[in-house]
Amino acid sequence: MATLSEWIEGARPRTLPVAVAPVAVGSGSAHVLGGFNAAYAVLALLVSLFLQIGTNYANDYSDGIRGTDEVRVGPVRLVGQRLATPANVKFAAFASFGAAALTGLALIALSGAWWFLLIGVACIIAAWKYTGGNNPYGYLGLGEIFVFVFFGLVATLGTTYTQAGRVDLVTWAGAVGVGAIACAILVANNLRDIPSDLEVGKHTLSVRIGDRNSRYFYVALLVIAAICVLICGARHPWALLGLLGLAPAVPAVITTLKGAVGRDLIPVLARTGITSGTYGVLLGLGLFLA
Repeated sequence: MATLSEWIEGARPRTLPVAVAPVAVGSGSAHVLGGFNAAYAVLALLVSLFLQIGTNYANDYSDGIRGTDEVRVGPVRLVGQRLATPANVKFAAFASFGAAALTGLALIALSGAWWFLLIGVACIIAAWKYTGGNNPYGYLGLGEIFVFVFFGLVATLGTTYTQAGRVDLVTWAGAVGVGAIACAILVANNLRDIPSDLEVGKHTLSVRIGDRNSRYFYVALLVIAAICVLICGARHPWALLGLLGLAPAVPAVITTLKGAVGRDLIPVLARTGITSGTYGVLLGLGLFLA
């Protein structure tokens, strides 16, 4: 039986800044568009957090039953380390998805954006199919696309739209920046896992493009995030605070370019996760100050 602390670690709390960032940026964008609503922002944050936790448990379950996690380096794997039964982890995943769905329904009902029902269903299906089902796209090198679209574009644009009823160039730039850093987290994770993924036939993007190109791709994603801040700052100068949010990634970039492997990449993953939060919060704050 897994302990409470193991269940909490299995939810991978270090990834939760990925869920906070799009809501912070999206709410800041709604503010400059004259439509910020604190209650809607809280609901959007809960949806994002529940989806992230559900995705983490779903990945733990699906990778665990395939045996993918048995030789992996990194955080607790509830199924792979036989700390919890697959059925219980699967239940935790769908309980989280259910909580996201209920919270999302409340947000949709209040905002009147009923067409978001389809997007919500797509989010849950995409979260499960990342490593679940017969042909998980995470095993085909398509995980970064899912992360960019759903944890970047959909989460940020959706947050703004449910509050302000519209989006603009700044919203899109913020969404791309948030999505780029979310992708960088996945690239750091998959770069670390290239050896074990090769052994089990998991063809992530990092496996497909190789070690060196994965490192360059990681840095390029962070550069894209910086460019997106400059675009936002051209219209709202306070948004340039988002550049300070990239500071925690500087040591991670140095470590990555120096060729760190295995456990030495764990701090890179942690720092990139922190960067996701600091980037989103400071860019969102800059938009509020605007």
